[in-house]
Amino acid sequence: MRSIATLLLALLLVTCSTPDGTGHEAVAGGKRYGGVFNANESEELRGLFPLSLAQAASHRLAAQIYEGLVRFDQRDLSILPALASSWTVDSTGMEYTFNLRQGVRFHDDACFPDGVGREFTADDVVRCYTALCSRSDLNQMFWLFQDRVIGANAQYSATLKGGPGPGVSGIEALDAYTVRFRLTAPWPSFPQVLAHQGCWIFPWEAVEAYGEEVRWHPVGTGAFRLKTWIKGEMMVLERSPGYWGEDEFGNKLPFLDAVRFTFVKDKNIELSEFENGKLSVVYELPVERTEILDDARDFQVQTVPGLTVQFYGFNTRRRPFDDLLVRKAFSMAIDRQYIVDSVLNGLAVPARHGVVAPGFAEYPYEEITPTEYDPEAARALLAEAGHAGGEGLPTVYLQANSDGFGYVRVAGVVQGMLERELGVRVVSTVLPAEQHYERVEAGQAGFWREGWIVDHPDPENFLALFYGKNVPLDTAAPSYLNSTRYNNPRFDSLFAQAQRTGEHAERFRLLAMAEAQLMKDAVVIPLYHERSVRLLQPWVRDLPINGMEYRSLREVWFDTKEEQVQ
Repeated sequence: MRSIATLLLALLLVTCSTPDGTGHEAVAGGKRYGGVFNANESEELRGLFPLSLAQAASHRLAAQIYEGLVRFDQRDLSILPALASSWTVDSTGMEYTFNLRQGVRFHDDACFPDGVGREFTADDVVRCYTALCSRSDLNQMFWLFQDRVIGANAQYSATLKGGPGPGVSGIEALDAYTVRFRLTAPWPSFPQVLAHQGCWIFPWEAVEAYGEEVRWHPVGTGAFRLKTWIKGEMMVLERSPGYWGEDEFGNKLPFLDAVRFTFVKDKNIELSEFENGKLSVVYELPVERTEILDDARDFQVQTVPGLTVQFYGFNTRRRPFDDLLVRKAFSMAIDRQYIVDSVLNGLAVPARHGVVAPGFAEYPYEEITPTEYDPEAARALLAEAGHAGGEGLPTVYLQANSDGFGYVRVAGVVQGMLERELGVRVVSTVLPAEQHYERVEAGQAGFWREGWIVDHPDPENFLALFYGKNVPLDTAAPSYLNSTRYNNPRFDSLFAQAQRTGEHAERFRLLAMAEAQLMKDAVVIPLYHERSVRLLQPWVRDLPINGMEYRSLREVWFDTKEEQVQ
């Protein structure tokens, strides 16, 4: 029965997804209500709960359901009001006061009495951010407030020992609609961090009702609410009635009736569905189909340099990667320019200067010594390590995941380069994304592919991946953020100094010095920074692209006039 119901719902939504089926007249600004936005995600979701939301695919779905106190402007990633209507910062830069919107309600859900969502208040902010600062299997986000918000560390330490904790003294509800934050030092990017998914607001009733299953029961205040979720097949979000948002013309948001996500793993099938008009958007093209960008008459092409990095990580606790010379040899044996030009068809730039993506004005990239392709020097380093021609090295297992732009092809090319240039035997293993990341986080992979799209636009966000405080003290526990478990006192000291520095140029200088130390230790091989490329149907309006691929559909609408001339 489930497959029949699924098919009927899918057919209904595809029928409703094109603009000419909406039947709504234009409203202020020439915009129109109605329609279903159809998208596909090729990765298996790992859940939608804000405190454990570290997967880009899950983020794109959850961003339609949850909101924070502030949000990113999709056009330039500046900060806009969201659940907070305004805020102030005192003269010290260490105290922020946020004024909350009144009358905002959580989505109706069975976790509430009679299934009716209640009003959002300052107590929800305090409760959510106390959870962010508490040890829990649901929480991967403590690093956001660690060392930065007064009382955050004390709360986490207490819960780490099994207690409830004293609460976070630096977060206080002054009244039902006012929240005050007190910081340990000036933190100019604090509002950016509050736009991070770890700071999205959820009702504590959902955690009490669903426990760890709250990952699969999203309840927020966003423009859309969950209607249907058949895991691995389809998710449907419907317009949230009574949503507080309005556009610049005073039109109530959202314009769309619903959003439908499918979970087809084959990117070629996804692109074919888009070409047939069944999907509204395609993100991350199959590498073998990038020529479609040369003939874009029938759709919109959006592209921008991505705030991303793709890199290969080493487990430095295992042979042979406990040897710095071996790690450096591997890094110098890889031709990044060839990968960009011949594998990725130019839709990336080589990551020669480290992990921080290009595009941050005033960041001193020149402080990081470039890693150049030099196979002769790589062979000399391997010989110096006592492994000339790969002699004495164990078989190296390179682990990659099957989802993503060129991941499998790049892994094959890297495997060939290492075998050809160094004489190393490499076995490439491709796993589904969920299994891949579970092994990486558990420390079970020795050499693996990893990528990062920034959660907020700041070089610090890249380098937080390598901060020693983001490694759990329990070596058997998963390390979610710092998957390499890198722990260098000099890096940590420079990174911590940067966190405490309010002056922009000095902060960037300290971060660049930390990155230079990271590259000196060669715990990762930065490969390339992708371009974000997206295809949209010609009738889709008000969905600008950005380097974070931050995507909100709250203001998207369908231009029926455009569809009618197709």
